[in-house]
Amino acid sequence: MQSEPKSYISFLLRLYRVQSGEGWTWRASLEDPLSGERHAFPDLQTLFAFLEDRISPREEERGEMQE
Repeated sequence: MQSEPKSYISFLLRLYRVQSGEGWTWRASLEDPLSGERHAFPDLQTLFAFLEDRISPREEERGEMQE
């Protein structure tokens, strides 16, 4: 039996600024409220890439969607 792709994901998002050699930069962390698992990101681009990866269909899901 195949499971349905997730249609809902939730995270607690924390954004904070830190001073770096080039001025200020945004850092981020995400926490899964169910598992408590945390992910830290050195910049917003890395955060966005992580989220994009989480919501993009995987190869096997793409095949199921086309059938």
